[in-house]
Amino acid sequence: MKTTIEGAPSFAYLHVDLDSGESVVAESDAMSSMSADLALKASFNGGLFSGLAKKFLAGETLFVNTFTNTTNAPRRVTLVQTTPGNMREVQLNGETICLQPGAYVASTPGLKLGLRWAGFVSGIAREGFFKLTVSGTGTLWYGAYGELLERQVEGEYIVDTSHLVAYEPQLKLKLQLAGGIFSSLFGGEGFVTRVEGRGKVVIQTRSLSGLASWLNPRI
Repeated sequence: MKTTIEGAPSFAYLHVDLDSGESVVAESDAMSSMSADLALKASFNGGLFSGLAKKFLAGETLFVNTFTNTTNAPRRVTLVQTTPGNMREVQLNGETICLQPGAYVASTPGLKLGLRWAGFVSGIAREGFFKLTVSGTGTLWYGAYGELLERQVEGEYIVDTSHLVAYEPQLKLKLQLAGGIFSSLFGGEGFVTRVEGRGKVVIQTRSLSGLASWLNPRI
C-alpha cells in the first residue's frame, strides 16, 4: 500500500494505492473517487449498536466502507474529509489515540475504533462528551478544519475550546477560565482546556464554532 496526502494544508486529500489483496477502511462519505474495479463493502461501524453510538455520540458515520483490491494490479481510491483543512497519517503499534468527534477519516483493517466517555470537561469545552479511540497496529488517517499543529506536553498546556483534535489517552483534561473573571469574560477567550500529564496533542488552527460565530451576524 502506498499513500500520499496532497492539497495540504488547506484542502488535504488522501490517495491510497492498494496492491492486490489489500484493503482500507474509511468513513462512509469519505470517498471522492476510485478505480472502477475496486470492491466496496459497507458495514456497521463496529456493529449496529456500536455504530449508532459512534454516530450520535461521537459524530462519526453509522457505516464504514471497506475498499479492497481484488485485481492483480495496483488500484487507487481517493479519500477526503468533510471540512477544508489538513490531514495526518499516524502509525500505531499497539498504542491508542483519542480523537475529537468527526476527526476520523480512514484506517487499515488492523485498527479498532472504540468509544469512551470523555467527561463533562470535554463536552463543555466543545470537544464532545464522548471521544473516539483508535487502537491496535496499523495506519490511521485523521483531519480537521485548519492546519494541524503537534505539541509535546510536559506537565501542563492550555488549548482553546474546539481546537483539540487528538491526544494520547494518559493525558487529563480540565476546564478553566482563560484568566481572571474580567479578562476571561471581556477578553473574548472565556473557558479554555488545561491539558495535564506527559504526551502529545494535536491542535487545529481553526474551529467550526469560531467560523459559525463569525458568519452568523453577516447572514
